[in-house]
Amino acid sequence: MASEFDLIGRYFSRSAPSALLGVGDDGALLQPRTGMSLAVSTDMLLEGRHFLPGTDPAKLGHKALAVNLSDLAAMGADARWALLAIALPEANEAWVASFAKGFFALADLHGVDLVGGDTTRGPLAITVTVLGEVPPELALRRDGALAGDDIWLSGATGEAALGLAHVQGRARLNGEHLVQCVARLDTPQPRLELGGRLRGIARSAIDVSDGLLADLMHILQASGVAAEVRIDHLPVAAALAACGDAKLVRDCLLAGGDDYELVFTAPPHHHAEIAALSAELGLALTAIGTVMPGEPAVVVRDASGAEVPVARHGFDHFS
Repeated sequence: MASEFDLIGRYFSRSAPSALLGVGDDGALLQPRTGMSLAVSTDMLLEGRHFLPGTDPAKLGHKALAVNLSDLAAMGADARWALLAIALPEANEAWVASFAKGFFALADLHGVDLVGGDTTRGPLAITVTVLGEVPPELALRRDGALAGDDIWLSGATGEAALGLAHVQGRARLNGEHLVQCVARLDTPQPRLELGGRLRGIARSAIDVSDGLLADLMHILQASGVAAEVRIDHLPVAAALAACGDAKLVRDCLLAGGDDYELVFTAPPHHHAEIAALSAELGLALTAIGTVMPGEPAVVVRDASGAEVPVARHGFDHFS
């Protein structure tokens, strides 16, 4: 059986050209570029809580890094480095090799160097820390939204949640709808290019990890404002449009997690610029509501302006 250091040496020790010192010492040595601040984020994935037992390790490697890179995207940061800590029930080299393949495929796509981490024996758990760079005056934060701002959403929400509903037997998908929804659940794509391009345009931003309304509330609480969201303005993916369970569709759109799209606010005078950015990136950017004065709260309205009752805002790790 491979030892801890065998696993590190075979599957996670790679050159890190962007670091002064990478994997193999007590710590990494990193040098941010001139004029940049470090943006740092970390996320933990636990088997049975964040992913199902038996999940494809290559897809899990991708997702473990992707959910962290999404946080950097929400701050408008350029991704640079990552650290990986993983607990494994056993030293299964085939599993580790597949996990590393998925992890490094995404890392290479976004120019991220792995510069350290840890391995141990225990219930399967993965913690990734990512570090990026952003000009401090242009960093996207949660506390910048102002009354009158438009609320924008990248892509569409709900497909990952519908994919999970299928896996759990709460919905039935077939064909391309099944493929697309499960792909959104297992291999989310962090919106790093969009985040960087929103510097100087967006006043606030967050990624949708726990649900559209739940994550929007984090912006509202940090900024001390309220919001109205128009449910008829929300983009609806083909799989959700074809689903006959209207209650499930609404829950997926408003409260389903794991989308890793960006929600951001921007002054109305940037509308044309955002529309042009959408066309350039080939990524739908949709105005879904308005920031309002008032205590932090989200009101969802339909096409007639009537308030839509919402039972659930998003995922809570302790509920």
